[in-house]
Amino acid sequence: MEPLIREARPEDKSFIEEIARLTWGGEDYLARVFDEWLKDGGFYVLELDGKVIGTAKMTLLPGKVGWLEGLRVHPNYQGRGYGRKLHGFMLELGERLAREGKIEALEFATYFLNRESIAMAKRDGFSTTAKFFNLGAKVSAFEPEEPAMIEPSLEDLTLGVIPAGWKFLRRSAESLEWLKAKAKFYDINGFRFLVPKGEATFTPLDVGLATLKATLPGMAWVARERGREEFDIMLPSGVKPLLPGLRRLGLFLWDETKEPNVLVFRKKLV
Repeated sequence: MEPLIREARPEDKSFIEEIARLTWGGEDYLARVFDEWLKDGGFYVLELDGKVIGTAKMTLLPGKVGWLEGLRVHPNYQGRGYGRKLHGFMLELGERLAREGKIEALEFATYFLNRESIAMAKRDGFSTTAKFFNLGAKVSAFEPEEPAMIEPSLEDLTLGVIPAGWKFLRRSAESLEWLKAKAKFYDINGFRFLVPKGEATFTPLDVGLATLKATLPGMAWVARERGREEFDIMLPSGVKPLLPGLRRLGLFLWDETKEPNVLVFRKKLV
């Protein structure tokens, strides 16, 4: 039977949970965001013989960006072209939305070792527009300190490209409003950071060793409140000279590398 790509439905949840359980050692976020993605729309599954074996999601971001995420194929069905089929479907969806004036570009982010996604991106005309370091940290490495929640202003968005977990937005008033709805902003010791609601990947709004040393206890506090033993920090590629110092602060890279391990890709459609 030919595989069918269709919009996700509530009854697909058990299939999605199975895929998440078998991805990234069970650390995949897909099961956690299933209900939210279902409500948001743009969430698709690939069904084969009555079983959901793949997923893909397009989220509309500020600046008329169609953000591609959540492309997964059940491990038992990988290597058969299903990932490519889902990717092609999402590209066609992006082209249609561009013709309707709803988006102007497609973007996505991926880990630097995800060679298959990177190869597909290059084949399909995507180019790298930003690079980041995603570093890990253990809550137990710090003395958590409660930060103050704040109402952010555009001046707080000091980066040209702002990470919100594994989504990346260009600095604008529209992006600020999106972030206010999707993330929480905090202040500790005069320094600020943001983190998407329910997640544990933090974005410092001031980048530097002294700044990070001052903010890490606040990030650890928020991560602990969210039931996490570990958390991540997304930093722009310009921090490369600071890597030795960042390690001394208790941060680590999952795979030893001296180059940015998160790549942001973009394909202009109009």
